[in-house]
Amino acid sequence: MWSADGPRGENGGRAQRRGTAITIGSEIGAARAKQPRAEGAARVSARPGARGSRIGDLRMSGALKLLFPQSRGPLQAMMVNSAGGLTGGDRFRLDAEAEVGAALSLTTQAAERAYRAQPDECAEVSVRLSAGAGACLYWLPQETILFQACALRRRLRVDLADDAKLLLCEPLVFGRTAMGEKLTEGWFSDRVEIFRDRQRAFTDATRLVGDIAAQLAGPATGAGCRASALVVYVAPDAEHQRDALRAALPDDALAGASLIAQDVMVARFLGPDGFGLRRLLMPALDRLSANTLPRSWRL
Repeated sequence: MWSADGPRGENGGRAQRRGTAITIGSEIGAARAKQPRAEGAARVSARPGARGSRIGDLRMSGALKLLFPQSRGPLQAMMVNSAGGLTGGDRFRLDAEAEVGAALSLTTQAAERAYRAQPDECAEVSVRLSAGAGACLYWLPQETILFQACALRRRLRVDLADDAKLLLCEPLVFGRTAMGEKLTEGWFSDRVEIFRDRQRAFTDATRLVGDIAAQLAGPATGAGCRASALVVYVAPDAEHQRDALRAALPDDALAGASLIAQDVMVARFLGPDGFGLRRLLMPALDRLSANTLPRSWRL
């Protein structure tokens, strides 16, 4: 059963009266019914060096791995979920920092997948990013694909020094259209928070419960589109980039960009599917990242 508070199910061990008899649900049986769950955690920092940014701190455990492909520009860290996707009960945590004067770009090896979850379980993904004075931070994961009956809660917090730069992109795909999938059941909660010099600069929250496809069909929600992306750009040239982005968008594009502060641009993109979304999104990310978009986006 799905509720606004999250996925719920029967509790093992609860006594139930049936006629004149009392039956006791077995906690051992309930435990055996649960599928194996994945956990992963990682910590990485980028530190300025003689030849550009290099690895500072690095720790990994469980199913979350970090790879460091050769790249020009910022230090690039590629996240790999060795569990092969997300399902109810999984727990993943990432802490990443661009230290003072460093540049760090984070991406994923491939699209993440949120699979069907058992009724009483939810996958949890928590990300904490920070950038010190004069640092540059790129958060560029590939799409998260939501599958039928998924249950996923994500939290992303970014802490920036006053003069740090940020490019953040969060793309979502609601079912695989090529497979004829339609999300008529699911639970998704997402929250993005950005702080500058310890002051809140931006907050975005999404909550979809039940028939997600029907909720996205409205003209003020998704206009029937099956893919979306949030882009946040924090830099002194934000106004210039907003104007360039608007000029480059096709006339029929379901996208827009606005300034919410003198140096903070927020853009949103909608596409009929993941491919249509990428056609709009990748030229924008190429420009905003100074043509350092991770190679995994092009494979």
